[in-house]
Amino acid sequence: MTVNHQHLRAFHAIASEGSITRAARRLNVAQPTLSQQLKALEERHQATLFDGRTPPLKLTTLGRELFALTQRLFDASGAIDDLLGDDPSQKLSTVRLGSDSPIYGARMAARLREQFPDMRIHVRIGNARETIKWLDDAKTDVAIVSDPPGDNQYAYRPLFSDWFMVAMRADHPCATANDFPIAALASERLLVRETTSRTRAATEQLLATAQVVPLDVIELHTRETIREGVALGLGVSLFLSSECPPDSRIRYARLECGDVGPHHGLAGYVVCLSERRRSRLMRSILEIADDLALLSPLPLGEVRTEAEPPSLRTTRARMETPPEKVRLVG
Repeated sequence: MTVNHQHLRAFHAIASEGSITRAARRLNVAQPTLSQQLKALEERHQATLFDGRTPPLKLTTLGRELFALTQRLFDASGAIDDLLGDDPSQKLSTVRLGSDSPIYGARMAARLREQFPDMRIHVRIGNARETIKWLDDAKTDVAIVSDPPGDNQYAYRPLFSDWFMVAMRADHPCATANDFPIAALASERLLVRETTSRTRAATEQLLATAQVVPLDVIELHTRETIREGVALGLGVSLFLSSECPPDSRIRYARLECGDVGPHHGLAGYVVCLSERRRSRLMRSILEIADDLALLSPLPLGEVRTEAEPPSLRTTRARMETPPEKVRLVG
């Protein structure tokens, strides 16, 4: 009995995601369609592949055996795509980019426009969690995000590493200094992003490691609001060095972390869904990412990945360094 390839593809996506809803988003098909394909596969072969239909779906013994085979099947299919490539006559018409970095989102858009003058480019800016969710929900094709989740669902390419600068009003006592000691934040009001921000999480981790507690903390959400708050003397804040546009009202000094290290910040990555990493669009984006990586404030060799789960070691071979916990070392 011939196995229906479309049904196997549906099963593989559902098994990978543990959810029919997530698999439908991943394949960009309607959920009822995917459910019908799975049902047809089970009925055609008189096989029960999942224990029930309530997520997270659990594979039966037969389902686990089939999933091991479909992993090999679709890995081989991807390798064939990699070897033969896409149809060169087919134009790349649209790309949807999500980014938690306005700077790198704009740089990627500019390079894409240079390479594909007729392409429609859509860029959405949000925090790291929002950016990854847009990718999961198929609202974007690719993401630029700092400290993304370590997961075999995604493929990664390092894009930049950057250190923190302290932004303060131009008349601040430390405004003429090149460095700002982290201990001095104990006497400052600190302006921070929303709780889901990776910049805020990295800031809080640094402060905890250095055992520094700010005098006060105010949450202001967007970079623009925080910069205006700094200019008005509401407090000081931490920005990556690439996020420090000239403003006569603001001065920037490099954060000096003492025993914690000479400089700290975040690493950013281009992220896509693993099954799309071999598409012509993604290959073009990754080539652009390699060029943009040359503009990284810190050499990418200074990014160290710690506590990497074993499941990510295969992802490393697929693309580049997949992050879990990233620390910049100087």
